[in-house]
Amino acid sequence: MITIVIAEDHQALIDGIKLSLEYEDDICVVGEALDGEMLLDLVRKKRPNLVITDIRMPKCDGITATKIIKKEFPEIKVIAFSMFDQSEAVNQMKQAGASGYIMKNSSLKKVLEAIREVNKNKTFFDDAIATKDSITKDEIVLSSREKEILRLVGEGKTSQEIADILFIGKSTVDTHRKNIIKKMNIYGKTDLIRFAVERKYDF
Repeated sequence: MITIVIAEDHQALIDGIKLSLEYEDDICVVGEALDGEMLLDLVRKKRPNLVITDIRMPKCDGITATKIIKKEFPEIKVIAFSMFDQSEAVNQMKQAGASGYIMKNSSLKKVLEAIREVNKNKTFFDDAIATKDSITKDEIVLSSREKEILRLVGEGKTSQEIADILFIGKSTVDTHRKNIIKKMNIYGKTDLIRFAVERKYDF
């Protein structure tokens, strides 16, 4: 039996994964966590075979949690479960000790394949990561204004707040945000906010 702890800050996603795995005879979800600290507590209590964790979580992010888990329990396998397919995020999780990386829109078949492969001491990385031309920090060409705006987005500022800080119009900020989204190949306002925070750019 493969025992699993799932960490994700959206309960609906946890419920979806649990429902998908419910009828698998060789898999059992033994715990769920909505933040990184809860994940670490659960791992210490339950000692699962495998952890599926989001990267971006409150209190302790998935990268830091993975490092701690692998240091304390090197036998426990970790699979990253994320909306980010950029090479920096993938590499950070690899360096932290993750054996797998799957996207949040992955099919049930792919999730099951990842779990079973990683449990057998193999690695599994989503095809979308391997086949897509991943964007790295050095490859993204942003103007100095776009860099300022991206940094402020990462700090949680709204378009109006950014406009006030930079003494420009809100419509100008919105235009820059659209250009950043296009350059970074992401999918809208919510993704931009999470991306800006996740990547922790030092612009």
